Amino acid sequence: MTRPLTAAAVAALAASALIATPAAASAKTQTIYGYAWADGSNHLRITPAKARLVTQSGVRRYKLTPVAGAKERRIFTDGVRYRRITTACDLKETEGHIRQDRKGLGTTDCDALDLKFVLSLGPAPVKITITPNLTTVAEFLATPTNPVTAYGTMKSLDSRTVVFYRPGKKAVKLRYTGLGFNRVTRSCTDGWTANVPNEEAGIGTKPCNAAAFRKAIRNTGPVKVKAYYQPVSGHLWEVWEALGD
Repeated sequence: MTRPLTAAAVAALAASALIATPAAASAKTQTIYGYAWADGSNHLRITPAKARLVTQSGVRRYKLTPVAGAKERRIFTDGVRYRRITTACDLKETEGHIRQDRKGLGTTDCDALDLKFVLSLGPAPVKITITPNLTTVAEFLATPTNPVTAYGTMKSLDSRTVVFYRPGKKAVKLRYTGLGFNRVTRSCTDGWTANVPNEEAGIGTKPCNAAAFRKAIRNTGPVKVKAYYQPVSGHLWEVWEALGD
């Protein structure tokens, strides 16, 4: 005959159920919208943003809005499922043809190597869904937002990232892949504002590249610049070396 559980046994079972609850809660799906950036060979970085689906001329897009206080996330990308908005995995652009579902997310099945290729081109608007068994990165189209052109000071954080400071504005972190760099110096390889042929030059006009910018700003303090960037994606497109106050 089966004996009824004692009060102590019932209490023990209840306690074990409570202990298991946090583990179950930690297994919930995580969803992140924002612009993804490459971070090494098998990671990406993304700052969570608020996303709102809108339809423009029959095309579904997401309007991304920064979230105050949102912290950047680093995501492991090996083995992810990647869904592109393009008709093929190896395209740089949509070329006027897209594949998206009713939620505006890409439907072309690709893999981690394709994601690595896309991130090498610059920031990509994506929805990341993380479950205990699979991470899915779905590309989408973002609504166009106005770029910013402004004077300020800039400091290097690493080989692809700077911080830009503007008077009266919050400092912003900006990243770059290809970059237009306009110098006041004689040579692209000179130090910052070193060997200036004309002290009245103001801002740079000599065209240089991202490698020259990286080398010139790497070991300096905050330097004066004119910058052209996208504030929502944090993409730095062009920098002018600047003289004067």
